[in-house]
Amino acid sequence: MKTSFENIKIQDAFNDEKALITFITGGDPDLGTTKKLIEAIQNAGCDLIEIGIPFSDPIAEGPVIQEADERALSNGCTTDKLFDAIKEVRMSGKVTIPMVFMTYANVVFAYGTEKFMKRCNECGMQGIIIPDIPFEEKREFSEICKKYGVDFISMIAPTSEDRIKMIAKEASGFLYVVSSLGVTGIRSDITTDIDTMIAHVREVSDIPTAVGFGISNKQQAMNMASKSDGAIVGSAIVKLIGEYKKDCVPVVEKYVRNLKQGVDAAKTNSDIEKNLVG
Repeated sequence: MKTSFENIKIQDAFNDEKALITFITGGDPDLGTTKKLIEAIQNAGCDLIEIGIPFSDPIAEGPVIQEADERALSNGCTTDKLFDAIKEVRMSGKVTIPMVFMTYANVVFAYGTEKFMKRCNECGMQGIIIPDIPFEEKREFSEICKKYGVDFISMIAPTSEDRIKMIAKEASGFLYVVSSLGVTGIRSDITTDIDTMIAHVREVSDIPTAVGFGISNKQQAMNMASKSDGAIVGSAIVKLIGEYKKDCVPVVEKYVRNLKQGVDAAKTNSDIEKNLVG
C-alpha cells in the first residue's frame, strides 16, 4: 500500500521559484516539541525542513547548534527515536513539504548505511546532507541513497572554486551554497560573492540552489533568495528554541512567517525584473 508521502520530492520546495528552508535539531528540547515544530514551521510557509540528527561531535556547527545537540542527547534522543517521530509526523498526513536530514558520516556508519537510507525512505525523508563527506568520497553514500530514493545533497563553499562545476554536475535534490567560511551561526553581514558561485553552477546545471550559513532576518533572507533559488535559516531558529524550550512553537512559527515574507519579496522582485526585461 502506498503511503501519503511517497510522491513528495525536494523539487516541490522550489515549485514557487523561491524557497524558504529551515533547520531544527531533532529532539531539542524533546521529540514531542520537535513534532509540533515541524507542523508549525510548515504552516508558517516554510518550503523544506532540514532536521539535524543530534551528534556528540558536530564539526560544522557553531555553539548554538552544538548546545542543541547536547540538549537533545541529554534528553534521550536517539537516531531510532527520531526516525519514529518523523514517521509519526508523516503518517498523520499533516506535513506534506519535503524534509531532509543533516547529519555526519559517523552517525550513518554507526547505524549502517543501507539500513539508514532504508529507514529514511520508510519515514518520509527526501534527502540527506552530510557536511563531513567530501565530494570525492560521496559515492559510497550516494549510490545507496539513490537505491532508496533519497537525494544526497551536495554543498559548495567559497573555497570550492574550480570544483563548483564538478560538484554541481552530479548534484541531486538541491545544491547547498555555503555563504561563509567557518561553522554555522548568525552573522551580521554576508560578504561572499554568491553571484559568481551561482553563475558557475548555472554553466553546468539547472539544479535549484539555496544559500545557508549566517542568515537570521527577513532582509538577509530576501537578499540571499534574490541571488539564488532559496534561503536557509538554522542557527537563529535553534537559538529561539534554546531560549523558549517547550514554549518555543508559537515563537518559532511567528519568526518563520517573517522570514517567508523576505523570501516572497525576493520572488516578487524577480517577477518584476522578468516583466521589465520581457
